[in-house]
Amino acid sequence: MFSLNNAIHETLELHELLMFKNLCLTKSSTMTGLVKDQKLRDILERDASQTKHQIEHLQGLLTTRGENL
Repeated sequence: MFSLNNAIHETLELHELLMFKNLCLTKSSTMTGLVKDQKLRDILERDASQTKHQIEHLQGLLTTRGENL
């Protein structure tokens, strides 16, 4: 069983990861508009799509965590 301190610490780590993934999404989305090479554009678009799914997953974990605290 986790203590409240561990739960809070893990929640803060999830928030930190969520902020990082949001930054990654912003960068990929911005760079996609600037890139001329189609292969690189495809990679950036795929990365943005995957990152959106990861953000949704992290948000779900945080919502569940908030309900359990």
